[in-house]
Amino acid sequence: MARAAVSNRLRIVGGEWRRRILRFPDAPGLRPTPDRVRETLFNWLGQRLDGLRCLDLFAGSGALGFEAASRGARATVLLERDAQVLNALRENQRLLGADRIELVAGDGLSFLAGDCGLFDVIFLDPPFASSLLPEALARAATHLAPKGKIYIEFGSRPDLEGWRVLREGRAGLSHFCLLEPA
Repeated sequence: MARAAVSNRLRIVGGEWRRRILRFPDAPGLRPTPDRVRETLFNWLGQRLDGLRCLDLFAGSGALGFEAASRGARATVLLERDAQVLNALRENQRLLGADRIELVAGDGLSFLAGDCGLFDVIFLDPPFASSLLPEALARAATHLAPKGKIYIEFGSRPDLEGWRVLREGRAGLSHFCLLEPA
């Protein structure tokens, strides 16, 4: 009897849904933020995100958005353009009863071109093989609430002129930073 694959699962690290497992499909470029990196990020953010509005622009597995909602964010928007991945996000939302999460089908850059409001925390973790991060970072800046922060994850560091790096780290090939406007 074949054993079920465990590579397409992730665990919520903290908050209301701590230790809950989320499943996600195989998809090109889908690379969930590892547990250890999420734990570090949410330590930087202060563990709880009570009352904050968050955006996970390239949701993929939903690791960052579900983690933010689990830690008390009042609203979390997850953007995903792949239909199969979006269906998995919907199923995880249903399983958790995550009513503070809004799932949006579509392109992240197009979403930021519209009137989507302001966010206290924006997560930018596009596929590493893409060149989306610099443009996404520039557009996200126009949707950042006062005192808001942007988390980026990348393989190659983008130009961060105009940004103050509050914290940064590395895990394997992934580099990550927490930013605020300079």
